[in-house]
Amino acid sequence: QVPLVESGGGLVQAGGSLRLSCAASARTFSSYAMGWFRQAPGKEREIVAAIDWSGDNTYYVGSMKGRFTISRDNAKNTVYLQMNSLKPEDTAVYYCAAGKPGAQRYQVFMSAATYDYWGQGTQVTVSS
Repeated sequence: QVPLVESGGGLVQAGGSLRLSCAASARTFSSYAMGWFRQAPGKEREIVAAIDWSGDNTYYVGSMKGRFTISRDNAKNTVYLQMNSLKPEDTAVYYCAAGKPGAQRYQVFMSAATYDYWGQGTQVTVSS
């Protein structure tokens, strides 16, 4: 089990920034790849970004690359999502997830099926 707790969500104006955190209560955190997903009302859950166990490799959805940055601190069992230049369409519940990808490939890291453990989510609301 890898319990995950997200924090850092909130209400922000368009153009603003937020940093989400996801804390894991597991000594094996550093062996897991981590992903950030989001789900807006009435929409499917979608991947935002992912990072491998070491932090050396990161993956992004094209539309978010350059605005969002995923990082991790294995000493603190925490993964982060820095979100800049936020837009109203970024409004969603953001979830972190942990998993062990079977291959070092973009398609694998960016698939929800790769991730076995999920947090409860944190709400991000961007006002126009």
